[in-house]
Amino acid sequence: MREIVLDTETTGFDPETGDRIVEIGAVELFNHVATGRTYHQYINPQRAMPQEAFEVHGLGDDFLADKPVFAMIGQAFVDFVGDARLVIHNAAFDMKFINAELRMMGLPSIPFDRAVDTLAIARQKYPGSPASLDALCRRFGIDNSARTLHGALLDSEILAEVYLELIGGRQPDFALSLATDRQDDTADTAWRAPPRPRVLPPRLSEEERAAHAAFVARLGDEAVWNRT
Repeated sequence: MREIVLDTETTGFDPETGDRIVEIGAVELFNHVATGRTYHQYINPQRAMPQEAFEVHGLGDDFLADKPVFAMIGQAFVDFVGDARLVIHNAAFDMKFINAELRMMGLPSIPFDRAVDTLAIARQKYPGSPASLDALCRRFGIDNSARTLHGALLDSEILAEVYLELIGGRQPDFALSLATDRQDDTADTAWRAPPRPRVLPPRLSEEERAAHAAFVARLGDEAVWNRT
């Protein structure tokens, strides 16, 4: 199963009033494991950056001036996403911006039911508790020390870790995924480790073995370890 963990940075809160996307970051998961494939793009919003938004992500007018407009990168973004499920924190916010940009290009919108909202999952799983990305990092012991400002790619990488914890821990089905050189977005066959050519040597020391034997001896003949 292919999933794209995604985050955006914008000029504000509402594309209907002229706000635009200024950064997209995305991480590919396959069978709940990061493949190493990412998407990252800064975007010229063709408007001035409000101070309130600049204080959130630090992306100013001078930095964005020579970046491509969304119309120049939109198709490449759609191609990267393909038909994968999208994993987003507060999905309604990012989806309304993405679809507004796609509509301006004349491209089809992405159906909202393709989005998995990690904010909704967190609120359902931990009712009454803080559910921001930073709060969830603290809950799960995920290092987010590099997150001094919001950044779309860094936030999507952190969100990928949070998402796996929310759905039951890293690699919940014990499947492994390989990063490949494939150019399309078709599903790969899950890779499984072959049997070891040699049995691993025991890791018990002689002292630990003797201590265990003494412990079992004190339990008497009915100890589980004495049953055949």
